[in-house]
Amino acid sequence: MTQFAIVTDLNRCVGCLACSTACKAVNGVNVGDFWIKTLRIGPTPIEGGSGDWPDVEMYFLPIQCQHCAEPECVKVCPTEASRKLEDGTVQVDKEKCIGCQFCAMACPYGVRYLNEEERVVEKCTLCEQRTSQGELPQCVSQCGSRARFFGDLEKGIATFEAPAPTQDLSTDYDTMTGIRTTLADWVEPWSDSDVYTLTDVGNGPQIQYILRNRKWQG
Repeated sequence: MTQFAIVTDLNRCVGCLACSTACKAVNGVNVGDFWIKTLRIGPTPIEGGSGDWPDVEMYFLPIQCQHCAEPECVKVCPTEASRKLEDGTVQVDKEKCIGCQFCAMACPYGVRYLNEEERVVEKCTLCEQRTSQGELPQCVSQCGSRARFFGDLEKGIATFEAPAPTQDLSTDYDTMTGIRTTLADWVEPWSDSDVYTLTDVGNGPQIQYILRNRKWQG
């Protein structure tokens, strides 16, 4: 079974908000609403340190729909507007959504909201309109620090892809964005103990994060 997801290397994320901005632009997300929110975790004292600079640590944590294995939002939806597709993503059928917001209340991560104009619930779709055409989610394509990677968890996160930077200024945009690199080829080595998800309350969050040499507080 396919399970599309995103892996973010938090040691590379600089909190620039390019993912949030790119997401809003390509998906037409209204002002004041977000499909991705980037949280600053810390600064917190390093264990055994003084608690003062430089004995502190912090990181940035992008949070979006986790496209859960057993999504609570799907379980509570009275019209089956929220559903899990064969590619593993959780989507909202706006034609069926009645705006009751049961899904928003059931979501452990607070990543759903009511579009006040359309009276339907919205959230991250993992850019289904792009990935169905073989493209990357916009937040992955526009990550300047090359921290975000997209792929199928069934194939392992080492195979996840992002645009490969090129110094060839003569390369046109479409060609440049079509050149890919993988998580294994681009980022610093990681171990299984460096891979995290947000708190699992039985729903099985699928979005993953890599964090090395810092205390996970997701």
